[in-house]
This record gives sequence, structure tokens and C-alpha cells, in this order.
Amino acid sequence: MTSKIAKGSIVILLGAFLFRIGGWIYRVLMANLLGPAGYGILGLTFPSQGFLMIIAGAGLPPAIAKFVAEYNAKKDYVMVKRVISVSTKLMIILGIAAGVIMYLIAEPLALGFHKPEAILPFKLIGLITPFSVVVGALRGSFQGLYQMTNILITRAFEQFFMITVAVGLVLAGAYVAGAVIGTAAGYLAAMIAAIFLFKKHVWNKISNKHDLLSRAEKKFTFREDLGLIKTLLLFSIPVVITGLAELALYDMGTFVVAYYMPSEAVGYYNAASPIARLPLIISMAVATSVLPATSEAMGLKDRHLLHTYILQSYRYVTLSVLPLCVGIVIFATPILRLIYFGPSYIPGSVALQILAAGMLFFTLYTISSSIAQGLGKPMLPMIVLIVGTTIDLGLSILIVPYFGINGAAIATTIASFIIMAIVGLKTLQLAKLKLPLGDFGRIIIASLLMGVVFLFFPQTLTSLILAMIIAPFLYIGILSVIGGLKKDDVRALYKLGTKLGPLSGYFNKIVGFFERFATD
Repeated sequence: MTSKIAKGSIVILLGAFLFRIGGWIYRVLMANLLGPAGYGILGLTFPSQGFLMIIAGAGLPPAIAKFVAEYNAKKDYVMVKRVISVSTKLMIILGIAAGVIMYLIAEPLALGFHKPEAILPFKLIGLITPFSVVVGALRGSFQGLYQMTNILITRAFEQFFMITVAVGLVLAGAYVAGAVIGTAAGYLAAMIAAIFLFKKHVWNKISNKHDLLSRAEKKFTFREDLGLIKTLLLFSIPVVITGLAELALYDMGTFVVAYYMPSEAVGYYNAASPIARLPLIISMAVATSVLPATSEAMGLKDRHLLHTYILQSYRYVTLSVLPLCVGIVIFATPILRLIYFGPSYIPGSVALQILAAGMLFFTLYTISSSIAQGLGKPMLPMIVLIVGTTIDLGLSILIVPYFGINGAAIATTIASFIIMAIVGLKTLQLAKLKLPLGDFGRIIIASLLMGVVFLFFPQTLTSLILAMIIAPFLYIGILSVIGGLKKDDVRALYKLGTKLGPLSGYFNKIVGFFERFATD
């Protein structure tokens, strides 16, 4: 029963990790090429890009995936083509409009943050949205038809061209503008690849299937198309609201820091933030698996199966994320030194320590949110997330003038704790479940004891590398001694070992040693 969560999460985790690498390479290269001030301006464009792309896309890619999958299962290829065609046209119109609006508001927006040097980068953001919305629509089509390989190919094109064009332009002297143009080039390349793959693997096949069924395709009226648009938008509105609120919670600190502080401070904060978000890769992997799993258990009306899935989801995330966050807190300074090739971004170390704790809370919120959706309560996490974002904004405005980037990190951490507590408690009430505090207490103790050991290590790169080698064995060893390692955990580790290629044999031998200490 529990293997559904573990197996699905591991596969998704490995895929997500591979495609996070491109984003990390881009950020690290830009941070080192632009310096703290330039990277601060670029960091200010990241959330602006995110907000604009979500609004321009209107949350339609998940809606496209849903309805394409439904109509394809019914072999209604006319409606598959219609959903793709109507939604893509709508997204192109919205994308162009969003790009024009961004160009027009770029100057007042940059001056509002007291950053006139951000005017040109903000204007250039408008280049991204027309390409990104087409990519989003076609990826939604691929997802609905279970053509995940095509999604991965378009992402590979996006990341390769984004990095190479951005680096080339920055080295040529284009500065922050070159980095933004690089992002636009990445989406342009992804759009070209997506159109080619779509014509080859989707449109021609759908057309051929349809031709076999009917030579005369039904013509839909403009009013009927408006009805379909309404259906798509009604499904996508919660996606847009949740996406905007989630992005705001992540990046509210960036905007407030930019308003009150110089560009260098924004650069330090944006150097710390993506490192703190590393645990989200794990939580998103588990969250993706637990949503359909809980839905399945609810459909079967199997309360025991439901409780098993929920407990395993919380357990896997806590087991993996908590020690990771402890490690980030202890070695924040050498981590920044290692990733950014020197001491330039070390002023962000305290903010990184605070944000690491905040992201622990947010990862648990993510799991609770997916469980709540699986239980048929999608509005709960959305409403709580909006409340949390409002709290984050209010606290940031109050304390950033006094504590700087550390104040922004504190505000995000407090808001993350609040949304975690509310959604977590409500989700457990809906599932009529109580967490085994003893089991989770042992995980907390093992993580903290591991952290205490590493407190005696000097803050050097050598110590960081040594700790990364020792930490898994030390943590699992402590967990075993205090009775916190379960047989299900061992089985999950063995499944992970099968994904490690030539290292599988060594990894499984180590797991086998600790297996003798595992409890039921």
C-alpha cells in the first residue's frame, strides 16, 4: 500500500531534480557574472516574470490537460482539437496583451521600487510572455495525452538556450538586460520545439483519427467557443489564484527589500532564497503522488488506506526535509561560499538560515494542501494561502526597515508556519486522523542530534563536504538507535537504491546494515 507514495515520489523527485539543475546553473552564473547589485536587479525581475506569466496564461495549462485527457479517453477527437485550438488562441491574445501592459508599466514600476536601472529589464520581460503562453498551452496538451517526454524535451530546449544566450549577452556587455533576453530566447526555442513536436505527435494523429470517424468536422459558433472558454476559465481560476498567492509568499520579501534597500541587498536575499527552497523539490514530489492516492482511497471508501497514505506522506517529507533544513541552517555560510564561488553573497547567510526553517514549514503545508485537495476540499489551502500571503506582506512592511533582509526572511517564516499549522490541523480533522507524535518526535530528535554534532565543525568548505558525506549515515544511525527507523523506510530506501545506477550496490549494502535496527 505504501509503495504507491514512495515509488511515485522517487520517480518524480529524480525528474524534478534534473530539471532544477538548469535553473540553478542560470542563477549561479548570473549571480557571479552580474555581482550583487546586478543580480539584485535581475532578482527583482524573477517574481515579476512569474506573476506576468501566470496572469497571461490564466491558469489554462492544467485545464487543457484535464479536458484533453477526458475527451481523448472518450475518443472525442473533435473536442480534443477544439479544446487545444480555442485555449491556445485565447492564451496568445492574453500573452500579447500582458507583454504590452508590462512594457507600459515598466518605468513607473521600476521607479516605484527606487530602481531606475530596472526600467529596461522590466520592459524586456514583455518579450517573454507571448512565447511562454504558447509553450504552456502545448505542454498542457502533451500532459493531457500523457506525452511527458515531449514536455521534458521542450524544457531541455528552454534551459539550454536560456543559459547560453544569457551568458553570451552578459559577457558581451548587455548586463541585466542580456540575462532577461536570455530567458526570452529560452522560451522562444522551447516554443519552436513544442510546435514541431505538437505537429508530429499530436495534431496529425488526432486529425487522422478524426478523419476515420467523420470526414465533415463540425463547425462551432463563436458563442459555443465562448462557452468552452468559460468552462476552461472556471476550472483555471483557483489555479491562478493559488499560483499567484504561492508566488507572492515566496517573493514578497524581494519586493519589500527592493523598496526599502539598495540593489545589493536584493541580490543577497535572492542568493539565499533559492537555496532555502531546495526542500520544496522533495515536498512537491510527494505532494504529486499523494493527491491521486488520497482521491483513490476516498473513492474506495477505505479509511485505513487513506490514513496509511497520509501518514506515509508526512513521514517521508519529515524524514528527508528536516535534516536537510538543519544542515542548511548550520552550514549556511560555506554553502553560499561554495555555490557562488567566493564570499560575495555571505551577507545573506543569516537570511538563509531563517528561510530554511520557513521552507520546512512550507513543505509540510504543501503536503497538507495536496491531501486536502484529494479529500475534496481544494478551497481550504487556497484561502489559507491568501491569508498567509497577506500576513507575509504586512510583517515584511513592518520589520524590513529595522532588520533588512533578515526581516523579510522572518516574515516569510512566520507566515509559512501559520499556513502550515492551519491547513495541517484542518486536513487531519477532515481525515479523522491523529499523527503518532512519538514517531515524529524521534525524527526531530535524530535531526537535532545530528545538528549538534555538526555544530563543532568549522565553517569551511572542507567541513561542508565532509558533513555531506557523513550526514546520511549519522542521521540514519541515530534514528536507528532511538527506534525511529521503520521497515517501510528501509523498503523506500531500497527503491531509491534501484535508481542510483552503479552506486546501487554500495547503497543497498549500507541500507542492509541499518535494516537490522528497523522496527515495524
